[in-house]
Amino acid sequence: MTRDNLVINKTQVENNGVIHDPKKLSNQMQTQFQKGLTEKSTKKGKSEYDDELFEDTPMLQAIYTYICYAVLNLFGWFRDFLRQAGIEKRKGAADNNPPDFVPLYQSYESFYTRNVYYRIRDCFNRPICSVPGAELELVDRKTDDFNWSFYYTGKKVKALNLGSYNYLGFAENNGPSSKAAIQSINDYGVASCSPRQELGTLKCQLQLEELLAEFLGVESAVTFGMGFATNALNIPTLVGKNCLILSDELNHASLVLGSRLSGATIKVFKHNDTKDLEAKIKKAIIEGHPVTRRPWKKILIVVEGVYSMEGSIVRLPEIIAIKKKYKAYLYLDEAHSIGAVGPNGRGVIDHWGCDSKDVDILMGTFTKSFGAAGGYIAGSKELVEFLKLNSHANCYASSMSPPVTWQIIRTLEIIMGLDKTNEGIRRIKQLADNTHYFREKLIKMGFIVYGNHSSPVVPVMLYMPSKIAGFNRLMLEKGIAVVTVGFPATGLTGGRVRFCLSAAHTREMLDKALEAIDECGNMAGLRTSQINKPKTLKQVRDEETKMNEIEIEENVERRI
Repeated sequence: MTRDNLVINKTQVENNGVIHDPKKLSNQMQTQFQKGLTEKSTKKGKSEYDDELFEDTPMLQAIYTYICYAVLNLFGWFRDFLRQAGIEKRKGAADNNPPDFVPLYQSYESFYTRNVYYRIRDCFNRPICSVPGAELELVDRKTDDFNWSFYYTGKKVKALNLGSYNYLGFAENNGPSSKAAIQSINDYGVASCSPRQELGTLKCQLQLEELLAEFLGVESAVTFGMGFATNALNIPTLVGKNCLILSDELNHASLVLGSRLSGATIKVFKHNDTKDLEAKIKKAIIEGHPVTRRPWKKILIVVEGVYSMEGSIVRLPEIIAIKKKYKAYLYLDEAHSIGAVGPNGRGVIDHWGCDSKDVDILMGTFTKSFGAAGGYIAGSKELVEFLKLNSHANCYASSMSPPVTWQIIRTLEIIMGLDKTNEGIRRIKQLADNTHYFREKLIKMGFIVYGNHSSPVVPVMLYMPSKIAGFNRLMLEKGIAVVTVGFPATGLTGGRVRFCLSAAHTREMLDKALEAIDECGNMAGLRTSQINKPKTLKQVRDEETKMNEIEIEENVERRI
């Protein structure tokens, strides 16, 4: 079996030969091309995407942000001039090779790092010294040279954790999953010291893959020791030269890297925009390969389930409809959605009520909801067997650690209810309740909140780089550890704080966080929504109390 006919059965080969060859397009197919997808799928009579919100950047905030970056650049160039003149001491890394050597890096490539990042470096890379649960302990560190270097005081800072991807709260050191992981060390040790194709396949790994396939509702699954490598090394195994990849513009770096390594032609479509996707796939099929004009061997659509920077959920029903219409293949990355989304924790397929067989390649990681490490690819048996034989992630990388494997097995059993308790469903429902409660309060308070109402990733827009650092520091002073993100990880005006919710968070913890956000947001001027008027948390609670009282009175009157 070759890479080109990897997961394609006979019917699919025939269909692909017709649909991907512009010379064989019938009049009926040309008509379908022009019609496009005009109707959205609906679920239980409700519009699919009415819970997703992306408010436009306020003009004033955009202007302030551009001015802020312009000022930073001006001062950066001035300080670089002072460093070159020897007036200011250079504290960063320097290329010490002789002048006639080609420099290892260009000076301007590190301009942003020198003059912006280092000024706010205390907000990033904070070391922790505890389990990243609902609360954690940070290692206290200080600086005497404006973040160029740090020293440790020996103290610990306890904080509420709103930055880890511990969606279901299984990142813990006391519980069935962690106990199984500890016990596995006595049985298997801590590593296999070998790749899967040699002596690295353990019985527990086979047990995990069988259980995972059952959970996802597919024929088979294969696991890998690293989530990033699952994408970066398996996509090149599936597609190659003369293939086409259609990638969402906000896909994770691992998907981008894997696509580039494959050698396939890559076309990027607008984020979650199925009209743009259809337009690009239509044009690509009609025109064929840009050099040879021959039909594509394969067309692969690559999307994520939950986009971790935007908090949005993929429009899976529409994507599947396009995939079927144009006989393409679908690669779905469920790193942030598996376990965290859907009534049964089965990700966006569960969320939308889709059939798992409609997704050709299901990918996910165990680093979030499972509190472990590694990743998986699931689908047809032919797909999995092909990857086991050809994937560099399976042939050359060391297999998954036994303690990690058992952490995942026990967690998966709890989620599936195989432990004969309702703990898994309780955690899934708790996460959903926390997500809705937290998002609703932030929106009512007048913050610009991105994403889907069911996404446990809750981005709140900050915009300016000064606010990225200021809000982070203010929240830590209140005992809340958060993750703030800015350029170049986002667009220039896309600075934000990204709250990650967990089933381990109690209502009291969320209220404490909301009170801190209320105060810090007021100090930083973050209530910039043009849809919802700015309100304090107290005002929001008072309004909700009044509404509840009115509802109670109306119910009493109806009974009378």
